[in-house]
Amino acid sequence: MDILYLLIPISIVLVFAIIGLFWWALQAGQFDNIEREGDRILGGD
Repeated sequence: MDILYLLIPISIVLVFAIIGLFWWALQAGQFDNIEREGDRILGGD
């Protein structure tokens, strides 16, 4: 039962870190034009 005092704060910090990284990716424009990458892969040289 004592391990929960460690695991719960660690999981909360991990969730906030993942949300922060996702927010950063949105602000940096990582998901602006995802169709272009699919066309780039399928297109020939």
